[in-house]
Amino acid sequence: MFSPFNSLPAHSRVWVYQSEREFTSNEQLSISEKIKTFLENWTAHDKALKAGFEIRYNRFIILSIDEKQAAATGCSIDKSVHFIQKLEQELNISLMNRMLFAYKEGDKVKVSNRSEFEERIEKGLINSETIVFNNLVQSIADMEMNWEVPLKNSWHKALLEI
Repeated sequence: MFSPFNSLPAHSRVWVYQSEREFTSNEQLSISEKIKTFLENWTAHDKALKAGFEIRYNRFIILSIDEKQAAATGCSIDKSVHFIQKLEQELNISLMNRMLFAYKEGDKVKVSNRSEFEERIEKGLINSETIVFNNLVQSIADMEMNWEVPLKNSWHKALLEI
C-alpha cells in the first residue's frame, strides 16, 4: 500500500538505489509512476506493505517500509530488487553498483568509480570534508542523520587513503 514518503515514521526501513547519472524529467515521471504502482501491490506473505518512495537529487531512488505495520521478508525484498533491475534495463542505467561513489561538489551531486574518486583525492578536488552519500543507511532516521556525511566520517574512508 502506497504512502507518501514523508508520512512514514522515522523507524521505517530504507533502501537507497543510486544512478550513475541524473534522471531526465521524463524518466523521473516514468520512474515515479512505476514505483507507485509497484508499491500499491507490494506484499509480504499476502500482507500489504506500507511503503513509500522518494527520488532525491534526480539520482537516488529511496524505497521505505513501515515494518511495524508489516515486515519485509526475503521474498518481498527479492520482488523489490527484481523491480529495480527491471527499471535498470528499461532506462539503460545502473542502480545497484555499490562501487560507485556519490559525493557533492558544491551543490551538485557527482558520481565516480573508485579509481576516479581516488584520482580526485590525489588532485585535492576531494578531501576529508567532502560530503559523500552513505547508501547503506537502514532507516529514515538513520538516513536523515547519516546519509550525507563528510568523507572522514563515512565507510568510504576504509577503502581509501585520505
